[in-house]
Amino acid sequence: MRIGCGYDSHRFAPGRRLVLGGVEFPGETGLAGHSDADALVHAVIDAIFGAAAAGDIGSHFPDTDPKWKGADSIELLKAAVREVAAAGFRVANVDATVICERPKIRPRAGEMRERLAAAMNIPPSRVSVKGKTNEKMDDAGAGVGVVVHAVCLLEEME
Repeated sequence: MRIGCGYDSHRFAPGRRLVLGGVEFPGETGLAGHSDADALVHAVIDAIFGAAAAGDIGSHFPDTDPKWKGADSIELLKAAVREVAAAGFRVANVDATVICERPKIRPRAGEMRERLAAAMNIPPSRVSVKGKTNEKMDDAGAGVGVVVHAVCLLEEME
């Protein structure tokens, strides 16, 4: 078994749609980024690659490559899972914490768990998504953006 941790953060950017965990939040300001800026999925991808000692999201899907402009991060997650599977690993579970003042995560956490689980070919019971505020401290607490921490456990395939 191998464990990896992931992190991502993005600032809010007017005129973009907000997507977290593959779930769109209509009416909310989106996040700045080269792809769809799904900070939750990006942190999970980083955790997966970290557990496999395979670098980070930027080394696989660089924001300097026009190919990834506007990319659906769920598709990037599927590609990451395929890559670690080719190296002999499968995702055992993922735990992620989304830190932001808005939107509220808990009401949509179940949907996010289902989207993430489907992309990783695991049951939703092996995916945890939690929302936290930062009690008005730092940039996340001031509502400037979203911060996500994720942990992934990989197991060797037999």
